[in-house]
Amino acid sequence: QVQLVESGGGLVQAGGSLSLSCAASGRDFSRYAMGWFRRAPGSEREYVAVISWSGSHTDYSDSVKGRFTISRDNVKNTVDLQMNGLRPEDTATYFCAARYTRSYAGDWYYLQEYQYEYWGQGTQVTVSS
Repeated sequence: QVQLVESGGGLVQAGGSLSLSCAASGRDFSRYAMGWFRRAPGSEREYVAVISWSGSHTDYSDSVKGRFTISRDNVKNTVDLQMNGLRPEDTATYFCAARYTRSYAGDWYYLQEYQYEYWGQGTQVTVSS
């Protein structure tokens, strides 16, 4: 069982930056692939980024590639999302998610909601134009 709590959301002007953090409690955090997703008003929840259990592999959606960076600290049990060059269309509730992995090749590349076992409650990011 893993509990996830996001923090760091807020209001920022377009072009600005925010850093989100997800704190995990429970056992074996380093065995989990961690993802960030977001849900804009009136939209479905969408994939943003994923990081492998070791941190050696990352992936981003096309809409945030080059602007957002995902990272993790397996000692502190946190996963962060650094967001630069924010745009009004980045306005959403951001969620972190966890999926237990068994470390075989490719066992980190999870881009779909249903592939994740645990979710945080979300943190709101609002980007003004």
